[in-house]
Amino acid sequence: MTSHSRNTSSIAYLLLCLFITSATAHSFIRQFTDGDLNTNLQQEVGVEPIRNLDVGHYLQGNKEISSRDYKVSASNAVKGLRDRPPSSYSLKMESFNTLLKSTYTEKYASRPFSVGGYNWTLVVFPNGNKKDGGSGYLSLYVAIDNSTLVAAQQEIYADLRFYIFNKNERKYFTIQDTDVWKFSVFKTMWGFSQVLSIDTFKDPINGYLYDGDHCEFGVDVTIPSLYEKSELFTVTENFQNPRFTWTIRGFSTLLKDTYLSDVFTIGGRSWNIQVNPSGRATGEGKALSMYLNLNVNEIFRPYEKIYVRAKLRVLNQRNLNNVERPLDIWYNGPGYGAEYSWGYPEFISLSDLRDVSKGFVVNDVLMVQVEMEAISSTKYFPS
Repeated sequence: MTSHSRNTSSIAYLLLCLFITSATAHSFIRQFTDGDLNTNLQQEVGVEPIRNLDVGHYLQGNKEISSRDYKVSASNAVKGLRDRPPSSYSLKMESFNTLLKSTYTEKYASRPFSVGGYNWTLVVFPNGNKKDGGSGYLSLYVAIDNSTLVAAQQEIYADLRFYIFNKNERKYFTIQDTDVWKFSVFKTMWGFSQVLSIDTFKDPINGYLYDGDHCEFGVDVTIPSLYEKSELFTVTENFQNPRFTWTIRGFSTLLKDTYLSDVFTIGGRSWNIQVNPSGRATGEGKALSMYLNLNVNEIFRPYEKIYVRAKLRVLNQRNLNNVERPLDIWYNGPGYGAEYSWGYPEFISLSDLRDVSKGFVVNDVLMVQVEMEAISSTKYFPS
């Protein structure tokens, strides 16, 4: 009986020891797994920590958008310098070298800022976005908060201009694309993977990293709206009846300063030929002046312009050479100063007109002509 009791106690003691050992081992394994093991694995094989779920959702599950997926190429990027600072957001850093040296800081994202009713974030990759071919370069992007997109299929088109301050120049280096960027829930981040090489950016001589490790980035986000008003400019060059001839009888008896032909219509517009028998301006007293007038009853829209290419002629009635002068001009509406008349104050000398042998005035008849070669028209929408 005593022997059986001792055996039973021994077995119970062994079971208790096994339970304690198991619990201790379980606690040890859990502590190692949750802490030291994770650290050791990072050090040994470079395992990255789990990213913040909110940030991951904001950047579409950390799906870095490749500019190559869109349309950026060397020919699309426009670089330059400008005096004015960014208008949408500025990001100044006073410890940039810390980010450059950090093993685990892939990018820095600014707080959200609002443009056009949408929230945006400026994203800087200090050592380049390697997933977008940016290794060895400074990469700059803009991300849209897709929660501000009204509909899942909504697309937002935006112009982006990125800034980096250059202290040497006291100006901003800028880079932008010639086309707009299309943001959606499927494409939430756009930008440039190769803005400046890291070596260029880090060298204090170049002025981008100054006062130790200070720097400034920025961005302009512009959401262009579709036009609501437009116009269509057209030039007509072939007319069924392009010429108008005015026969002036009793030329020598014309005593008034100005005479106008009958109204004629070519190219959908009404016109008059104007002659000044004794000349005007520089031709006064020595030459015939001749002009092509847009009829005063023609209705001009504000700021409308009419392009005209034509030839004015004094016809020779003896089948000799006509006197011909070209017109290549614009008739302007009220918004541009209202110019309704174009021509020549010295079209043909009075002495040539009076010389009967020249054949311009025969039986006291003078014949003038205009030939229209091109007339423009403009349609405005809405009318």
